[in-house]
Amino acid sequence: MDTFTQIVVAAISSGTPLLFAALGGILIERSGIIQLGAEGIMLLGAVISCMTFIRTGSLPLALLAVAGISIALGLVHAFMTVTLRANQTVSGLAMTLFGTGLSAYLGKSVAGTPIPGSVPKLDLNFLDGVPFLGDVFGHLNVLTWLSFVLVVVLHLYIHRTSWGLHLRAIGDNPATADVMGIRVQTFRYGYVIAGTILIGLAGADMLLAYSPTWTEGMTAGRGWIAVALIIFARWNPVRALLCAYFFGAMDTIGFKIQLIGSEIPSYFLKMIPYIVTILVLMYLGWRSRNKLSGTPQSLGLPYIREQRF
Repeated sequence: MDTFTQIVVAAISSGTPLLFAALGGILIERSGIIQLGAEGIMLLGAVISCMTFIRTGSLPLALLAVAGISIALGLVHAFMTVTLRANQTVSGLAMTLFGTGLSAYLGKSVAGTPIPGSVPKLDLNFLDGVPFLGDVFGHLNVLTWLSFVLVVVLHLYIHRTSWGLHLRAIGDNPATADVMGIRVQTFRYGYVIAGTILIGLAGADMLLAYSPTWTEGMTAGRGWIAVALIIFARWNPVRALLCAYFFGAMDTIGFKIQLIGSEIPSYFLKMIPYIVTILVLMYLGWRSRNKLSGTPQSLGLPYIREQRF
């Protein structure tokens, strides 16, 4: 396997958790709700999947446990932002702080304990003789393939279905959507919960497939990177895939530089993906300063049905 192929494989592995989190964030923010709790949700998803897998040895049960805690977190965030109309930024930040603290507490019992298994791989043996494609796609795990499927499904759902049109209407102009008979609050609850499940799954994927041992704060800011990826992708699932793997490639390049014996301190090399993220955000902000950014027009604004405009 040549160096370029190794980087692509590692980029997919590193970027898949980010892709799950970005897809979940896109689903939530398309409905008009800001989600800044990705870091805390990912950490809880990781620790819950670790605890469940170690105790039961069952991957399906671990994923179900992650879905359960994610649904609970999604309900809390939806109740705060949709029903109580609380500040969405504050609610998301509170969820990050809560998830970070609770995951650290729960993870003490399993810290440093390797999980008793791994995510099964889907072996496409007919690709083994194909250059590049066989190395990259021949032996990916099922969660990575699930992320590919989700990208296609969400893209078609958002842009090619009437339900997706409803989603975009809720995020852009909930008052008009309400007049057309769309239950804005009900839909927002559903999308917040569904998106939170995907973010929780991002944490589970990071532990089960990327780094199979729980350590406190193991996401290392990837939840915030996922928030930035949503902006990079302009709330588009296909672009989110490309952006997630771009970040994964930057992360991999820093590791490769360490392997060749570079004298650059490892702390600086680990900063590469985050510095690139900041620079890309600055560039996109400058380039699109006079253009439509693709942001849902009612993002962050609570919908008050009785309010008149």
